[in-house]
Order: sequence, then structure tokens, then C-alpha cells
Amino acid sequence: MRIAVIIPAYNEAGNIGRLVEETIEAVPEAVLQEVIVVDDASDDGTDAEIKAMLGRHKQLRYLRHGRRAGQSAALRSAVIAATAPVIATMDGDGQNDPADIMRLVARLGRDGGEPALVGGIREGRKAKGSRKAASRFANWIRDKVLDDGCPDTGCGLKIYRREDYLRLPYFTSMHRYLPALFLTYGHEIAYEPVNDRPRLKGASKYTNLGRALIGLYDLVGVSWLRKRTSLPPIAEDLSGAPAAGEKARVSQVKVGASSK
Repeated sequence: MRIAVIIPAYNEAGNIGRLVEETIEAVPEAVLQEVIVVDDASDDGTDAEIKAMLGRHKQLRYLRHGRRAGQSAALRSAVIAATAPVIATMDGDGQNDPADIMRLVARLGRDGGEPALVGGIREGRKAKGSRKAASRFANWIRDKVLDDGCPDTGCGLKIYRREDYLRLPYFTSMHRYLPALFLTYGHEIAYEPVNDRPRLKGASKYTNLGRALIGLYDLVGVSWLRKRTSLPPIAEDLSGAPAAGEKARVSQVKVGASSK
């Protein structure tokens, strides 16, 4: 199972280079097809840090947005550019541990099977108390509205198939609602505990208030989207005019399921 590790980064100089090195060391060469860093128009030297590594690592790719567009846009740019069938995502601040990637990959369903998404649950979070409290409240209210059963939607470490992701509707901040969207499209989800590490350089790009306001706005939209999504399963798929002596091809394909 070949994977692409995707790392969105905005002003992560001092963090991103170390994270790339750790990723290449942690994921076996036979599995790692590429590490794609998407620079969301940083202005702190993130670009120079990654470009200096390109000559040393054949698996490394660097994409840069022409203007800042946010984490969801960075993830989508990289998934579209990726050539591997399986995607692993991590935050660019280095708080996700690349050593957890292969354990989550092992839980992913093989050959199109379920679960289609494996998400990390951060243990021993290193964030400040106020941020952890805000995160717990956000997870609680989101689960009450969406009933997606996700205990830690803010964890950046997730594994999923590229093809399944590209079938989802795209919108800003969708990366925080991937479990709900995967469920809406008829998939199963699994979770694994993962390590949470302290940020070494820089500061978080989010504030509790800013995240809360955007989150409530998005929550209304995602709730509407789930209720308006209906994807009936394909019961039959027949090929016409079979050759003499051959039977018509009949298959049952699970395309999706109605949302709640």
C-alpha cells in the first residue's frame, strides 16, 4: 500500500524541516511514495527550509499557494497532486508524531474495504488548558449536532484513500468535518490513540474565539449538507451484449448511504 504523506504548512520555519526528516525515517521506503509539503503562502522562511531539502530526498515535493487559502485548501491541493492511492495527513507544526503513521495505515480497509478513514486521538495533549477545554467543548457540540462519534476532530493525523476523499464536497474548513463527511458517504471510520508533542517553534495560527465562531458557522452548513445528501446503493450493474458463451456481468457496488 503506497502512501503520500501530506503536510500543510503556514509559517512553520524551524518545525517543518525536522518533521519531514522524521517522516521519511519513520515510514518504510517501500510504502512511502511521496511527502508533499503545501506552503500556504508563508512569509517566514518555510519555503527556503523545504527547498534546501529537495536535493537530499527524492520523495519530497513542494507546493506553494500564490495566496493564503487555509488548511483545507492546502490539503486539497496536495491530494489532487498526489500520485499515491492512500493519503496520510499531519499538521505542519510537528505536534503529530510520524511514528504513528504506519499503525494507523494498518487499520485502513484493504482493496476498497472499510474502514475508509482512520483518525488519530491525541493522548496527553500538550496544549494550554484553555485550548484543551475549548477543544472538548467543540467536539461535544459537534457530536451533538452531527452525531459523528469523533472524539478528536482537531487531530491532524488521519489516513484515508485518495479516491474516497475526492468524492467529498469541498469547502473551507472541511478538514475538521472529514469523519462526518465520510459517514455521510456511506463509509466506516476507526480511531487510534496517537502521540501529541509540544510545538518547538512559533505559535498556533488559531485562537479559541476565532475557531469557535467559524466552527459554529460551518456546523450549520455541514448539518444542512448531511441532511440534503442521499446516495442510494447500486443494486445492479449490467453490461450489455455479452459475447457468445459469456454471462452478463452483475455486480453489487456500495456507492453510499443516506445521511441522518
